[in-house]
Amino acid sequence: MYTRLFYLLSCLTLLASCAEQKTMVSMPKDGTAVFYDQNKKPFYHNVASGDPLANSVIIWTRVTPENVGEVAVKWAISTNADLSEPVQSGAITTDDSKDYTVKIDAQGLNPNTTYYYQFEALNGKSPIGRTKTAAKETQVPVKLAVISCTNYEAGYYNALAKLAERDDLNAVVHLGDYIYEYGPGTYGDTTLDRKHLPAKEIISLADYRTRYAQYRLDKDFQKAHQMHPFITIWDDHEVANNVYKSGAQNHQPEDGDFMTRKEAAKQAYFEWLPVRDNATKDIYRTVNFGNTVDLIMLDERLTGRTAPVDSVGQADFNDTNRTMLGAEQLAWFKNQLTTSDATWKIIGNQVIFSPCDISGLGFGSPVNLDAWDGYPYERNQIGKFIGDNKIENVIITAGDTHSSWAFEVPSEDGKDAIAIEFGTPSITSSNSDERTPVDKVVLAEKLLTTINPHLKYTDLKNHGYLILSMTPEEAVAEWYYVDKLNAPSDKEMLGKKYVVKSGVNQLVE
Repeated sequence: MYTRLFYLLSCLTLLASCAEQKTMVSMPKDGTAVFYDQNKKPFYHNVASGDPLANSVIIWTRVTPENVGEVAVKWAISTNADLSEPVQSGAITTDDSKDYTVKIDAQGLNPNTTYYYQFEALNGKSPIGRTKTAAKETQVPVKLAVISCTNYEAGYYNALAKLAERDDLNAVVHLGDYIYEYGPGTYGDTTLDRKHLPAKEIISLADYRTRYAQYRLDKDFQKAHQMHPFITIWDDHEVANNVYKSGAQNHQPEDGDFMTRKEAAKQAYFEWLPVRDNATKDIYRTVNFGNTVDLIMLDERLTGRTAPVDSVGQADFNDTNRTMLGAEQLAWFKNQLTTSDATWKIIGNQVIFSPCDISGLGFGSPVNLDAWDGYPYERNQIGKFIGDNKIENVIITAGDTHSSWAFEVPSEDGKDAIAIEFGTPSITSSNSDERTPVDKVVLAEKLLTTINPHLKYTDLKNHGYLILSMTPEEAVAEWYYVDKLNAPSDKEMLGKKYVVKSGVNQLVE
């Protein structure tokens, strides 16, 4: 009896010793620690919020423990900037299975209200974040910043720093290319000390996690997330260049199984972005801002996009089976359009929707086959649906091109405008003047507006963001541009402004 008791005690002691050793293992070194601000320990990646509803919002942080193991995290949210009177609070645990990220769906909140939130763990407190819930069943003004293409290697996030200074936004809408998958020195400004980690093209879950960790250590990216709720959608570079549901231009056989890579990229995205989780990991959704705006976010990459064609002359170019959204998402999208009670239907769309003739610009194709021009059957279906159902006040937003655009979206026969489309420039990713003399870029801009009469404005040179301001009477689009990317700067300028009156698909400068 005593022998067996001694044996059991010895086993328990050994197990306890093993458990203690496990918790004492240092966290893996991914190279990002060089960017840590020790004043934020252990919340080096700051805080973020997103997907605001009338009564809830996602709040996010990431804890960086010194040792592997489960971490207990407290959180609180308040209408007071000092969090002296929390309206909601709680506790949660995180661990390496979530890359130590924390997401809370803070509920029971009031509509159209500014809140402040904070996390606490490992004897430290996070910076205090600011967020805002959406309106409910009211006609209130809504102001959205629309951004895309935040390539870390391409320059400093001066535009994000300017967005962080604003106090008039309901949310920041990120249309994709939040990260870039390339290895260091492959796509960006090689003269800057902003090299990608890990030092290779990212393929595995660990790779994607490290790349997000690096991006989210940039102080300007952190500040923009800290001050505003984000509503995000992925484009292609969150996985690989020119991705579609079963492959990508930038995925070769030596990169391994594509579906494994895609699922790893999606997992890291849901871990690191303040988006609301769901069982299917589909990301298309609608965010309602009272009776003023329904923001309809589309997934034009991973849900339904079929393989692209090589040319407009390919036999199946107009095939009915070639889709950008896929049948299920398309049906959902049509339903969102017809059932919306909001004055403005803002479409969070990744790539240019309007037809755009780029012949003569030297791209080897008369249209951009990666945009909606490469999927004409489904694009025409959507346009016809909007026209036939007389759906008013549709504004399509687009990223991807790193340039600014303003279209009066034509019907299939070109006789009427069925919607308005605004393209936002990149925050940093390279555009035409980084590879072409400015005078030639200006000529290209003039050529584009000449051969595309429905294109009222384009800017292929500047980096920055788009502000959309909506009231029941009108929508106003403003493009703000920064002066440089190769060094920190607090200068920006208003580049262009258009007004769209409710019920009229016409741009007024």
